[in-house]
Amino acid sequence: MALSSQPVTLSPEQLDDLNRKLSTMRHDINNNLSLILAALELLRAKPEMTQRMVQTMMEQPGKILAAVNDFSAELQHALCNPPPP
Repeated sequence: MALSSQPVTLSPEQLDDLNRKLSTMRHDINNNLSLILAALELLRAKPEMTQRMVQTMMEQPGKILAAVNDFSAELQHALCNPPPP
């Protein structure tokens, strides 16, 4: 779906919805990054947990990418489908 080449006006409700979704995405990404850091710290103290912690760390980038893609789709939808005047 192509973005409009004309200026787009979003309603206050749409802006509020996008802001909430952006906040949720930031929170989710921070949680995913925190899990990676926690796993690395645990590996320092308990190297025998490497296999389990590597699995946890490997799951996080996909979750981050999914959160960014979800928000990007919502933003694109809002920009391509502005409210009627």
